[in-house]
Amino acid sequence: MPPVVSIVGKSKSARTEVIGRLVHELKSRGYRVATLTHTPQANSFVRAGKNGWHHIEAGSEATVVSSAHSLVLVKAVCQATPLEEIVRVLGEDYDIILAEGFKRADTPKIEAHRKGGGTPMKNIKRIVATVTDEPLETRARQFSFDDYERLADLLERGFIEPQKARISLYVNNASVPLSLFPKQIITNVLLAMASCLKGVREITSLQVFLRKEHARQ
Repeated sequence: MPPVVSIVGKSKSARTEVIGRLVHELKSRGYRVATLTHTPQANSFVRAGKNGWHHIEAGSEATVVSSAHSLVLVKAVCQATPLEEIVRVLGEDYDIILAEGFKRADTPKIEAHRKGGGTPMKNIKRIVATVTDEPLETRARQFSFDDYERLADLLERGFIEPQKARISLYVNNASVPLSLFPKQIITNVLLAMASCLKGVREITSLQVFLRKEHARQ
């Protein structure tokens, strides 16, 4: 999957501002950036597309609300969805995904901190950087709120460039970690098979989906 970095912080710590500025900076460098967040108000984001919500209430597993400028996927769930599953729904065609919040997820994190907002967050794992307007006692690298070029450099070198070429494997809806050897085997086999098909030219991306028929009870 694309590299995912969570932007965390306390209330009014400017997490949304940090994401917005990073999106602008990374897109100016030619990268495809996706973002995600979550809302405490269930269904609030789909009320504008009332027909789509009616579909969900009728029992549809998922629906897409389409307009001339956007697509909104609505999928009914029974509990809070893990970040990894949300990223999978979002898709693979991005250079990086910036997630607002998700402080408990096992992802690298950038903490946003404003002076007067109390002490930095505690017991948060994998903090790789802090955006702050005052010096802090932390091992993570610190950036000011005006230093988004260097912060984007950190994301570019540490996360985007190492995963420019990648392969993702999901078995029974769970991500399967791949070491270098199986990555090479799977990549070579799929490319060889696809390149032999009529009408296939240069391959820059390839998607395969397999669903076996379940045995009936």
